[in-house]
Order: sequence, then C-alpha cells, then structure tokens
Amino acid sequence: MPLSVEEGAERYLRHVALELGLSANSRSAYRRDLVAYGAWLAERGVPDLTRVTPETLSEYVADLASPHGTPDGEIRPPLAAASITRRLSTVRGMHRFLFEEGLLDAHAGSGVRTPKRAQRLPKALPLADIEALLQAVGGDDPVGLRDRALLELLYASGARVSEVTALDVDDLLAAPGTADAVEDPDTALGSGGFVQVTGKGSKQRIVPYGSYAGRALAAYLVRARPAMAARGAGTPALFVGPRGARLSRQSAWLVIKAAAERAELSQEVSPHTLRHSFATHLLAGGADVRTVQELLGHASVTTTQIYTQVTADTLREHYLLAHPRAK
Repeated sequence: MPLSVEEGAERYLRHVALELGLSANSRSAYRRDLVAYGAWLAERGVPDLTRVTPETLSEYVADLASPHGTPDGEIRPPLAAASITRRLSTVRGMHRFLFEEGLLDAHAGSGVRTPKRAQRLPKALPLADIEALLQAVGGDDPVGLRDRALLELLYASGARVSEVTALDVDDLLAAPGTADAVEDPDTALGSGGFVQVTGKGSKQRIVPYGSYAGRALAAYLVRARPAMAARGAGTPALFVGPRGARLSRQSAWLVIKAAAERAELSQEVSPHTLRHSFATHLLAGGADVRTVQELLGHASVTTTQIYTQVTADTLREHYLLAHPRAK
C-alpha cells in the first residue's frame, strides 16, 4: 500500500514528540530534514516510501556529498559530513519507525553507512607561544601566583582543565627521595614531582611534572594559598579563588583567555590548547605514543595517534628544508 513522505513524516514526528519527548527545536529540525528528503525523492520520480530501497538512500547520501547546480543556475556546495550524518539519521529513524509499525515491508536504511567526518587535527601552540603565554601570568600577588601555577601545571601535565580544578592539595606527590610535597612544598616541589589525576570514568593516573611547574606550585602553596583558603570553609582544593572556594573550570578558562590576550597570541587559545601542545611537543621530542597515551589518560592509543599526524607534518617540513634531494 503506498505511503507518501508527508504521511510517513507526520506519523514519525508525532512519535518523536509524544514518546521520545523531543524539544520543539529538535522537531523543527527533523521536519526540515524530512521535507528536504521528500523533495529529493519527488525530483527522482520516487512516488512514495514503499519504493525506497537501500540503493535509493545511498544515492541520496552521495548527492548530499556532491556539488551540483540549482534551478537558479548556482552551484550548491556539498554538505559537511556532520550535516549529512544528521539528515541521514533523521531519514533512517523515520524508515525504521515505519517498518516497526508495519507500514513498510523493509527498513531501507539498515545497511546505509554514514560518511566519515573529517578528522580535525589539534592546534598546538609553538613553544615560543607557550613561553609567551606562561610569562603573561604571574606576579607576587596571590592571584598572580595561583594563575602561574595553574598554567604551568596544565602544560606540564597535559591534564584536562576539569581534572586540574578537581585536584586537592593531597593529590600532589613529591618525587622519590624528596620531602613530603604537602608538608614541605617549598623544598619538595622545586625539582618537580607527580600529581594524581582523576580522569574520565573516575580512572586515576599518576602524571609527572617538571621543575618549572614545581617552583610555581611551591610559590603558590607557600605564599598565596594559605591566605586565600583561610577566607573559605577549609576546602582541600589545590586551586582556590579569592574567597577560598575551589576554582571553577570556567574561572580557569578565563585565566587562560586573559593570559593569551596579554601575550598577544594570534591563535585562539583554550584550555585544551595546552593539552594538545603538551602531547604534540612530547611526541616531537621523541616520546613514545603509548607513554603519551598513559599521560593523557586515553583509553585507546588510537585516540593519541592523531597527534602523530601533527608531528609527521613537522618532520616532513624539516626533511624538505634539510635533505639535498628532497625537492
């Protein structure tokens, strides 16, 4: 029995509204996707949804991913992979629902694959920009000492900003053979140490940091944090605000943004920029991918290997500049 796109779409939209509880904005987006899909079927002479096959949907995806002319003579660029994925998800959802309701004999979208999204490489800062960023924070006042320690630890550890703001003082561990980091931070942290980070899924990992971060942490813990924490309710948080409460993730982001502006960096800098820079600089310096995986807290080495593409570009650039027969 024939089933028009309009009728199938209305049934599906009622389903997502009543049974799935989608918002009005989501339902509007679904409707736009289905109207565009219906128009595409009409252009290809497909009269109703019972005539749609997996090949039809594969052709639909290919058409969305290809530039083509419009009736007014312009060239429509291909849709981005994310947009194609969203449209196909809506269309497949409708076909699946209508099949499960017994209104279609087959689910045409069951074997149609979504296009792979383009992999975006992380944007790491050059070492000179990192230096400028870190030099842009600091000072002898409590907030300046805290901000310098915060940025030094973010870059030294590669930890996520949420992981660093969640640290307690007791999460700082002294390097072997030194004094206790909490009891005597000025002595213990100066040459570097370790920090116990709690990542995604409450998984803990131990990450080292060097002397630059160690000295900044020691200065903050000795000369700034005691007075700042005394204004609050005795939080164990490592990084605190002027009123003694744990520093928020949003406040840490503002510290980084302000430092980037003072350093006059051309590239946009986010908390994740320091994490990307940490990983890229380690690999460029010869660190093993699996070591970097452990330091970042990635569950799979595949996630970490995206950084090897960045360093490969650097290697190629150096090769082209240095090898006598490279060009």
